[in-house]
Amino acid sequence: MREPLFVKQNTAKWKTFEQGITGTPDELADRFIQITDDLAYAKTFYPKSKTTAYLNGLAANLHQSIYKNKKVKKNRFKLFWKYELPLLFKTHEKPLLYSFVFFIVFSLLGALSAKYDDQFVQLILGPEYVNMTNENIAKGDPFGVYKSSNEFYMFFRITMNNIFVSFVTFVAGVFGSAGTVFFLLKNGIMLGSFEYYFFSKGLGWQSILVIWIHGTIEISSIIIAGGAGLVVGNSLLFPKTYNRITSFKNGAKDGMKIVIGLLPLFVTAGFFESFVTRHTEMPLWLSLTILGGSLAFMVWYVIIYPNQLYTNKTLHATAEH
Repeated sequence: MREPLFVKQNTAKWKTFEQGITGTPDELADRFIQITDDLAYAKTFYPKSKTTAYLNGLAANLHQSIYKNKKVKKNRFKLFWKYELPLLFKTHEKPLLYSFVFFIVFSLLGALSAKYDDQFVQLILGPEYVNMTNENIAKGDPFGVYKSSNEFYMFFRITMNNIFVSFVTFVAGVFGSAGTVFFLLKNGIMLGSFEYYFFSKGLGWQSILVIWIHGTIEISSIIIAGGAGLVVGNSLLFPKTYNRITSFKNGAKDGMKIVIGLLPLFVTAGFFESFVTRHTEMPLWLSLTILGGSLAFMVWYVIIYPNQLYTNKTLHATAEH
């Protein structure tokens, strides 16, 4: 679509949004989604035009109005989880995809290294952990490590560690994305060697049924934190129409929101690891239900739902034209 036609079709709507910001929280959120959709379109096809700059300012003003409006304060968390975070996933779907690809490649690298180097697993996981696990395997309880600590202490320690890892992975993006890639490399190699170790012991399927009860959400969240770090790094490397400082501020803001959005997921993963994973003899159907439900939720909330939001609002905006 040519820019003049795009502007002509949307001018009335933009002027309405510009003149006054009133309505219910859902109406305000709907307007914000429409503006961000138009902004995304303009950035794609008219990146250096005044239209893009205008929409960027309008989106910023509308966003500020949403969070400054007293009527919306009570619904801030609802708006964040229902609209803002999913739309951030959609807006930054490429960095999230790159983070996923990096992590998978590094995990395979870890598994291959463990396969061809007998000492690699001990180097990555530590001899104490490997020796302890070997002893547990000999006792017939290969995943006994998940039963070795008090549930509440384990929950606090694991949750705080996962939050720390995700935050460091995100912040490392300030080094032009290289820092984030390094931590994805570190965690990916660790996971790959960890899984290969259990498969080499003939416990691969059992490790999936036990460990991925909490690992599905935990690993997915670390990958998303990596995507947030790449958002920051890319904002420095590729500022596009913004100056580098403005681009970095925008990238850091979006990345921080994504990381904050992971906090409940890490709490959930910590709860599963501390209170559920330790029951290694649970029925197969229960293990598969938790694992499958966790995977389905992550795919829906990070991929399917954001695309539905984007598609529905785009169709809505098109119908208004």
